[in-house]
Amino acid sequence: MSALEGLLRPLRGRQAAWSRATRILFLLGLLGLWYAVTVNGLVSSFFLPKPERVFQTFWTILTNGEALEELQVTLFEYAVACPLAAVLGIVAGYLCSRTTYRVRVFEPILSGLYAIPIIVFYPLSVLFFGIGPESKIAHGVLFGFFPICLSTIQGLAKVDPIYLRLAASMGATQAQTLKRILLPAALPSILAGLRLGFMLTFLAIIGGETIASLGGLGHRIVWYAEGMETVKMFAYVLFVILMSALMNAVLSLLERRWSPRT
Repeated sequence: MSALEGLLRPLRGRQAAWSRATRILFLLGLLGLWYAVTVNGLVSSFFLPKPERVFQTFWTILTNGEALEELQVTLFEYAVACPLAAVLGIVAGYLCSRTTYRVRVFEPILSGLYAIPIIVFYPLSVLFFGIGPESKIAHGVLFGFFPICLSTIQGLAKVDPIYLRLAASMGATQAQTLKRILLPAALPSILAGLRLGFMLTFLAIIGGETIASLGGLGHRIVWYAEGMETVKMFAYVLFVILMSALMNAVLSLLERRWSPRT
């Protein structure tokens, strides 16, 4: 097995390098297309500003601290929503996976609710919590809860019952069974759900800020859009895109690092 692993390692390294190169080429292609349509006048610069103007404005809002206040609002909402979504999702997933009967009953119900466009519930969040950070937090928790809960159910439900019966025969408590058997076996699925849930939480918060809010990056995007300042609007859109890419990279790295090695 070790010799085979040694033979496969260079191949995997080349595949990873090709994957990174493909992603870079794709991004460069999009940037080139953006530049081409604006330089040739195919799209009005009012609707799609030239890349250099957007990048200059983006650098300006980074260096002069203009985006700092809005960033603090968004990060505060995100920092509160993520732990709530994680705790509620994992606990609910664990409770729903305790027996086969519960899995058969609750997993289809949660999957059906997850299929509903959750954005339609945002007016209820505003109605209950107002247009301040609380409604964005509630909306982000709702978005992040379902993938985390469903991934937890999926991971825990796939644990071989033989291990559970063996643990029970040896007198293991529920806490010991959870710590020694259930969580290690379900950890890859839970981590995948957390990564997806945390990304959806961020997107939900940004989306909520664009609809009704008093601050945040999404609020600033709509502010400049309504003021017809499309260059600044695209600069903030670029800011959100880069934040999303950074979060996804960090979460993917943590998922790979914490996943059990086989």
